[in-house]
Amino acid sequence: MGYRGKVQQQERARELRAMSWRLTEIAAELGVSKSSVSLWVRDVPCGPIVRRNGHAHGERGPNKLQVAKAEEIARLKAEGAAVIGRLSERDFLIAGTALYAGEGSKTDSKMGFANCDPRMMLFFVIWFRRFFDIDESRIRLLLYLHQGLDLEAAVAFWGQLLEIPHSQFGKPYRAVADPSIRHSKHPLGCPSVRYNSAPISRFVSGLMGGLLDCRNFPG
Repeated sequence: MGYRGKVQQQERARELRAMSWRLTEIAAELGVSKSSVSLWVRDVPCGPIVRRNGHAHGERGPNKLQVAKAEEIARLKAEGAAVIGRLSERDFLIAGTALYAGEGSKTDSKMGFANCDPRMMLFFVIWFRRFFDIDESRIRLLLYLHQGLDLEAAVAFWGQLLEIPHSQFGKPYRAVADPSIRHSKHPLGCPSVRYNSAPISRFVSGLMGGLLDCRNFPG
């Protein structure tokens, strides 16, 4: 499944969640894992209880304050998305450079990017593949995942999303969960995509330098 297909699945999952579908129901409907659905819909307010086939589904309906908040969030998100619009090639190059400047690892010969947000990871990988001549077989993915969480599901999720073969995953780091801390908010862990190339790393360093040079800011 390509990038567009994944986006359509995520959008449909969010629509169903807003209609009070349970996570397990959405996962079954779309043929994906429950953990994937949970990530996609985590900020979607669940609608009031509805009945399907004579059975109640969903959760307790939101109160007026929750409804107002949800409407405001939806409105402002839509306005923000409209301001950004469709990215041009130059927009995408600059946006990816800014993302890497903030989140990427900076060494002379290695590119590295780690984040728990699937959207951030997908953005980086698409940007990296689009603007640089890379050898796909040299991409590596390392996964940080607490013990007790489903490693197989995490590997399957990130491998499919980022289109990186499981054979190119390094040995995962299984951190010991701290019982004094509430359950992990990242059931699929934190992936780190790595690529060794001194020329690409140095060129990206030049992109970041140009981006952060105050002389290039609007007057």
